[in-house]
Amino acid sequence: MSLLYKQDWEETKERYETWWNHEYFGRCAISVTAPKRNAPDTAWPALPDRIEDRWFNYDFIAQSNEYRLSHTFFGGEAVPLWYPGYPGWSSIPCFLGSSIDLDETTGWVYPIIDKGALTDYDYNDFIINEQNQYWVKWIDMLHFSVEQCKGKAIPTTGAFGGAGDTLAAIRNTSNLLIDLIECPEYVREFDLNLMRQWIEVFDVFYNIIHETAQGSSGWFPLWSQGKFYASQNDFAYMISPEMFRDIFLPSLELQTEYLDNTIHHVDGIGNFNHIDALCELPRIHALQIGPGDGKPSALHYMDVLKKVQKHKKNLWISLSPSEVETALENLSARGLFIDTYCASEDEAVELIKNCEKWSRDI
Repeated sequence: MSLLYKQDWEETKERYETWWNHEYFGRCAISVTAPKRNAPDTAWPALPDRIEDRWFNYDFIAQSNEYRLSHTFFGGEAVPLWYPGYPGWSSIPCFLGSSIDLDETTGWVYPIIDKGALTDYDYNDFIINEQNQYWVKWIDMLHFSVEQCKGKAIPTTGAFGGAGDTLAAIRNTSNLLIDLIECPEYVREFDLNLMRQWIEVFDVFYNIIHETAQGSSGWFPLWSQGKFYASQNDFAYMISPEMFRDIFLPSLELQTEYLDNTIHHVDGIGNFNHIDALCELPRIHALQIGPGDGKPSALHYMDVLKKVQKHKKNLWISLSPSEVETALENLSARGLFIDTYCASEDEAVELIKNCEKWSRDI
């Protein structure tokens, strides 16, 4: 069936399935959004005065999503995702009891086990309380998003944590770096236990959204049949490849074995050191290569991009429209996913047509 904001949704789903299977469908996958032609003459909803209302006021969230979806052209593999906003309160650290300060665009989570040694804490004690205020709010938000999306858009599971990052949030990053020296085996076991919690959380969220989503999507702008999430370990930017393999690869492997499709969010050039290890996990189907703020375009790291393709993994990169032809001159279109934005719907349509001419299965 079509969606109100994605008329070619059935064809798009077929192309996604082909891409996840690392098969070629005549061009690279490309998500290209643009201002919608003949969009409704409506204004962006006024921002609530209170910061909290920007994240918890259902009317404002619904109006914001309706404005964005109705004013956006979703070309190629772009998906009309319904986002309630992810400032951090809908994450496992908060579900476990961390407090959070909300800002205009993000949230700052406070650790809950930052005193003493990590071994002073029994990881078996860290179980999500379903009466936790943030858990209750997010479950309600997911049900609300499903009702808002029916026949129109795709609800998402949210952004609620990953290997290493959840532990760093509840422990404090600097403390966790010391723990890796003093008790590496316990860090590994603690992280594995948190990943088991993550899997239980995903099950709950997926069961709420999957029917309307016809599969799943999360904070990352991709869609998949079945259970999909973008794995990550931003904390790993600060550690060696050997330590990453030994301590955090086990929890990533557990996560990816549970999911049907996984893309790994390789955030920042420091995490490029871990690409070889990530490519060894058979259930990581794709890697996003993001150099990070202040760094050159992903095309500047062509050796890294080609390494991912050499490992027969799908590759996701964000580029400007002017960079797309260069990317396709140097990379195989098989398994390649380009995310971009055009100034107009006409430009977006033309770019997709050009991708068909520029793409090569090499």
